Amino acid sequence: MSAAAAALFLREWRIASRLGGGASIGAVFFLILVSIIPFAVGPDLALLARIGPAILWVAALLATLLGLDRLFDGDSEDGSLDLLVNASLPLEAIVLVKCAAHWTASALPLAILSPLYGLMLGMGAWPLALTALSLVAGTPALTMIGAIGAALTVSLRRGGLLLAALTLPLAIPVLIFGVAAASAASGSAAPFASSFLMLCAFSLGAIALAPFAAAAALRRVRD
Repeated sequence: MSAAAAALFLREWRIASRLGGGASIGAVFFLILVSIIPFAVGPDLALLARIGPAILWVAALLATLLGLDRLFDGDSEDGSLDLLVNASLPLEAIVLVKCAAHWTASALPLAILSPLYGLMLGMGAWPLALTALSLVAGTPALTMIGAIGAALTVSLRRGGLLLAALTLPLAIPVLIFGVAAASAASGSAAPFASSFLMLCAFSLGAIALAPFAAAAALRRVRD
């Protein structure tokens, strides 16, 4: 079972990491969002540094969700979803492995790149570190929540907009605590520790519950 899970993880990671996959599109989209917002806000570096954590978190949220519509679509189109549903490996474990591969290839690079992009907003070293740490803790929850939406919309044509409509309201609590944790170094009222622990709780809860919800949705679609 572990060998099958490792092979599936490697397959999904290669698909997400290849040119034109969700990882590259998400990173480019993340860069575009961070680059154009200063043109709208203006050249005030103090203002950009103050709202920088919020900008990075919103950009990371949208970039993370951008490639999630492909999480099960390819399997549905080529018929391999039927094989996954009937595989010896539990479908819940398959969903978890696919989400882990997607997060490693798509969301984790955003957290690693966020300090570099944050320099464009005039952020200091400590706020950049807290922002990257909060993204590492919070993006697993975004990926798992998005997996539920992807499973619900897998049989729909052009289900990306519906996926966003389903997922974004559920991602708001993660966004709130993520911005609070990232803004702690800039004088935010919320301390870093409590917001960071809430992010960890959201991610752990999503990892525990979302695979069952997504697997149930996939079984419903295939019936």
